Amino acid sequence: MEFSGNPIEKKSFEFSLMIIEKYKEMQAQKEFILSKQLLRSGTSIGANVQEAQAAISKRDFAHKMSISSKEARETKYWLLLSQYGGLVELDLESILEKNEELIRMLTAIVKSSQKALSKHS
Repeated sequence: MEFSGNPIEKKSFEFSLMIIEKYKEMQAQKEFILSKQLLRSGTSIGANVQEAQAAISKRDFAHKMSISSKEARETKYWLLLSQYGGLVELDLESILEKNEELIRMLTAIVKSSQKALSKHS
């Protein structure tokens, strides 16, 4: 897969692949509800980043990145529930670290996008 050189595109795609692997592991342990929630929110991060790359305006870009940030936070919630809920036995430390990295990156992008918008308003 080729990326535009934007680190958030590559990292969100790689994170989606990690989510798919955790989804498969959860399915193998017969955890179907949390795994589907995790799959939806975890892969939505990268999908919204991709949508933002084709934004029709700076406001649209900021909005799509904001949605991606919210999805990353929701994903953190599902990962923590999976880790502490006792429904599955998975090592989630690495993916939680990657999730935190995405949250930090997306938060910075959203803040700088909103700052740029407020300067032009």
